[in-house]
Amino acid sequence: MPPQREIFTAEHDAFRETVRTFVAKEVAPHYERWERDGVVDRAVWRAAGRQGLLGLAVPEEYGGGGTDDFRYSAVLNEELARAGAPGLAIGLHNDMIGPYLLSLATEEQKRRWLPGFCSGETIAAIAMTEPGAGSDLQGIRTTATDAGDHWVLSGSKTFISNGILADLVIVVAKTTPEGGAKGLSLLVVERGMAGFERGRNLDKIGQKAQDTAELFFHDVQVPKGNLQGELHGGFGHLMTNLAQERLTIAVSAIAAAERLLEITTAYVKEREAFGKPLSRLQHIRFEIAEMATECAVTRAFLDRCIADHAAGGLDAVRASMAKWWATELQKRTADRCLQLHGGYGYMAEYPVAKAFTDGRIQTIYGGTTEIMKEIIGRSLLAD
Repeated sequence: MPPQREIFTAEHDAFRETVRTFVAKEVAPHYERWERDGVVDRAVWRAAGRQGLLGLAVPEEYGGGGTDDFRYSAVLNEELARAGAPGLAIGLHNDMIGPYLLSLATEEQKRRWLPGFCSGETIAAIAMTEPGAGSDLQGIRTTATDAGDHWVLSGSKTFISNGILADLVIVVAKTTPEGGAKGLSLLVVERGMAGFERGRNLDKIGQKAQDTAELFFHDVQVPKGNLQGELHGGFGHLMTNLAQERLTIAVSAIAAAERLLEITTAYVKEREAFGKPLSRLQHIRFEIAEMATECAVTRAFLDRCIADHAAGGLDAVRASMAKWWATELQKRTADRCLQLHGGYGYMAEYPVAKAFTDGRIQTIYGGTTEIMKEIIGRSLLAD
């Protein structure tokens, strides 16, 4: 039995039912086709907008949900993870990009971008990673040169989630020759701007339905009015939102691990070996017991982090702890559950096989496990 959760109210429970209905109607029937196509339909984004699932934290005057209670986002991300539908990157849209538009956009920018962001007409992405610069933002080479009434943006990005569908891309670029922590800015590039091109929809080992692209900027003229936040303040802006980004990934990770455990527990009760169910074998029972305990302990910590973040009290260190622990647990659980399925676990049609490949990226994006440990270690050992 999963542990009783105490962080949600009746309103959150009702919202969970809404999300489950949306997933059953708008996501599950189409997901295999989206995986074959390498991209979800734009129609599902509009459906999510009509259902009120986009822009949960955006004020109602711009078309959003008007709540900054992160528990609603947690519910949404949990249900998408449990459905095995990471390709619909609503968590990226709502919880990782939304805060930039809310906290940094001018009033004019909000009125221009947020209604579409909430309706699903405008899909958003953020472009940080480059072929030669991943976790180390000091290595960014994309530049934006001041040309009076506009910026001239040149460079390339890779591994950009929502890159094919995106109508609005927040691009991290050097706005001083030095670059680095004091020379990065955020510029918003919009679909149709001359010189903005999309490369390949990258062929990943998992999350096949989630479009992940190369982006190219060939002297793109970005209006001065598309600067997000402070000039040369990009590094600080990026750091501000990392706790929520990492918690969002962790929330999906523990939900996916719990679902894998449920699927595998049911499987070993039904599957027979040597004339009896696998669940009658002591080794199998120990494996299930260990995974159940790890999930229960992780869930307790994650729920505390969710509640603290909803109340404005989650710090970067605990967010890093949650991210690395929950994603490593997800990876470990997927591997063990696949093993318990035997040969069937290696078949792509089985949920455990898809979960194995879909979840592998979790310990990499949003900051690798190694980066998370470095953040935690520096905090604990600081002079």
